[in-house]
Amino acid sequence: MDMGTGGTEHRLDDATRYAGGMKVRREVLGDAHVDRAEARKTGFTEPFQDLITRYAWGDIWTRPGLDRRTRSCMVLTALVAKGHWEELAMHVRAAVRNGLSADEIQEVFLQAAIYCGVPAANKAFAVAQQVLSEIGEV
Repeated sequence: MDMGTGGTEHRLDDATRYAGGMKVRREVLGDAHVDRAEARKTGFTEPFQDLITRYAWGDIWTRPGLDRRTRSCMVLTALVAKGHWEELAMHVRAAVRNGLSADEIQEVFLQAAIYCGVPAANKAFAVAQQVLSEIGEV
């Protein structure tokens, strides 16, 4: 049965998913961010870090159906919709790393203003402005 994988089998063992997930996670978020997250791991938080590395990064971000630019646009919109501002800042950096320009991020937030609400987009613009200024993109 095709489970929406475009006919491509995408089931991998845990170790392979973890390794692939860590590779993509580092490419998208940067080594410094991932190293900080890994250094902060405790016995309590390690299972969560393992979960997001294997599933979010190893299962979803590695799928062949969408490129990373598109995935970044979708993540930015979802974070605006849910008001996850700290995650938004991290993913604005990731979007730039994935090839989105400041103008394209602006377009994502203009689109989000219509579907997620003007107050949410207003906050997103403020978060992105700060991040993009910090990294020299605006």
